[in-house]
Amino acid sequence: MEPAKTLTFLSEENTLDSRFVRDEDERPKVAYNEFSDEIPVISLAGIDEVNGRREEICKKIVEAFEEWGIFQIVDHSVDTKLVSEMTRLAKEFFALPPEEKLIFDMTGGKKGGFLVSSHLQGEAVQDWREIVIYFSQPIKNRDYSRWPEKPEGWRKVTEEYSEKLMDLSCKLLEVLSEAMELDKEALKKACVDMDQKIVVNFYPKCPQPELTLGVKRHTDPGTITLLLQDEVGGLQATRDNGNTWITVQPIHGAFVVNLGDHGHYLSNGRFKNADHQAVVNSNCSRLSIATFQNPAQEATVYPLKVREGEKPVMEKAISFAEMYRRKMSEDLEIARLKKLAKEKHLQDLDNVKLEAKPLDEILA
Repeated sequence: MEPAKTLTFLSEENTLDSRFVRDEDERPKVAYNEFSDEIPVISLAGIDEVNGRREEICKKIVEAFEEWGIFQIVDHSVDTKLVSEMTRLAKEFFALPPEEKLIFDMTGGKKGGFLVSSHLQGEAVQDWREIVIYFSQPIKNRDYSRWPEKPEGWRKVTEEYSEKLMDLSCKLLEVLSEAMELDKEALKKACVDMDQKIVVNFYPKCPQPELTLGVKRHTDPGTITLLLQDEVGGLQATRDNGNTWITVQPIHGAFVVNLGDHGHYLSNGRFKNADHQAVVNSNCSRLSIATFQNPAQEATVYPLKVREGEKPVMEKAISFAEMYRRKMSEDLEIARLKKLAKEKHLQDLDNVKLEAKPLDEILA
């Protein structure tokens, strides 16, 4: 199934293209703007004051990771002008004509650029989004030929944004390292040579948002993610395996922080890997920018510390590359089995219809 080249035209249709229609059990249960204040909002003002507010702030961060694995931070010291410029330029890119965006089409294994839906191969149903992916760190691995040169100035702003979010992520990982009674660099060192990927998500207005998702339900595979979202709304989280969902209240200039699988395993399951998805709407488009801090491919995935009375959440250590491969294979296998079960159900229904007696026999 070939994904749409862009969503520019599909967003103007009256009905949703079948490639984006999800099974009923995967469809959104809560509206994009039905906001909840359950997710903690934590101010980082004073986090560098060793004898000041640091202890109180760190306690709140640790509790949020333990209970939810997802929370919002304000007063984070990333310049508001930089944040607004990153958002403005991203919106300008997605407003470009399709042919200008497709210059950076990353299908066929290209490392970074523009794509519709998802960069995972073999997905049964497409996500309703367009994305630009920057493989931004380590700096030596950057391929600037895959970084859009329009709008003017976006590359330079993205470079600065990359640096600031790397610093902020490392500051949060220090808090978790200290909470585990380890050296404050422990989680960062466990990543070996920390990798960063910036994914800019654009969710156009959708003709039938109740049938699809902007991003399907998942946990992030990496260490920690910082998400900047506009004020439209659409990020949803669950902590009871999808029985109930809440829509995260957008806060201007805030970052949503969530832990990934790698961070979850390093903490021996103490800190939650946030289970989340993104929904869309028919009223307006939405933009979000996710910055993923991931370990190097060869980094070891295994608890850094196992507390007394606990067992390791993993049988043995594996590389991050292997952990990621297993996760993706499992996701695709679940989708494949689900598709087979659906096809069998439809076939069984057809067989029942074939076996049914003609109406004149029933009425005789």
